[in-house]
Amino acid sequence: MDTTREPTGLALYTKAAQKSSREVIYSYSTSFGLATKLIQPDIRKHIESIYAMVRVADEIVDGSAAEAALGEKSLDPAKEISDFETECYKAMDTGYSTNLVLHAFAVTAREVGIEKSIVKPFFDSMKMDLTDTEHDAKSFKKYVYGSAEVVGLMCLQAFIKDKKYDSEQSLILKEGALALGSAFQKVNFLRDLSADFSRLGRSYFPGVKVDNFDEETKKGLVADIDSELDKARNAIPLLPSTPARAVRAACELFAALNKKISKTSSQELISTRISVANGKKFRILVTSYLGAGS
Repeated sequence: MDTTREPTGLALYTKAAQKSSREVIYSYSTSFGLATKLIQPDIRKHIESIYAMVRVADEIVDGSAAEAALGEKSLDPAKEISDFETECYKAMDTGYSTNLVLHAFAVTAREVGIEKSIVKPFFDSMKMDLTDTEHDAKSFKKYVYGSAEVVGLMCLQAFIKDKKYDSEQSLILKEGALALGSAFQKVNFLRDLSADFSRLGRSYFPGVKVDNFDEETKKGLVADIDSELDKARNAIPLLPSTPARAVRAACELFAALNKKISKTSSQELISTRISVANGKKFRILVTSYLGAGS
């Protein structure tokens, strides 16, 4: 590439970092990747950077680092996530990191006003994955807040940067962001029951185990998710136009997943991961584009 026509120095490094974050979101999540494409580029880059940071952290405690540790005993996921967290805060303070994903996130955090107070709960929840295999009501609430709800707040900061809202509107937006993050996480818990139960030996929902997960339990969880998605929908009209489209798309994609979960038997959920067909995803995206903002 002819870099004489491109930014140089820190600007070029930041651009490369943001491109690396974009690759993370499209490699790991078809649904989020598609929804994100509805957002205008100057906001989209921030959502991609937020997603990449939280995705890499999740991989450290749940996926690639643990797998790597099977072949290299000196690798410790607990140390890796601690080091990643420390570097994240350093990058937020300085605006620079040798880790491309953390550099992109730090640039976003500094530009849109994401503070350590909503980043730390995220890392606290990630570290819970290394030790907690079951949750009670208190630890579940803490885990969902840190692992998902604060991510909703981070994205909201990117969506409404430089926008002015009154106190009532701000509350609706915050409650919507929290509810959307929670709903997404709970849908993912339900669709990943098989892997969590069998591969990780983990149960997120309080009191729910492989041997007592039944239709009544499933229906209660599905209804809870539907109510949170409704609360998230209430905030959409207050969002700028392109984030509104993306949030509507994400809401309806996960609503479709939740509906499919509701129609799947509890026993089948324990052994099968639920997904929405690509054709349906495309229809939801088109409908969301036409129906939210202009």
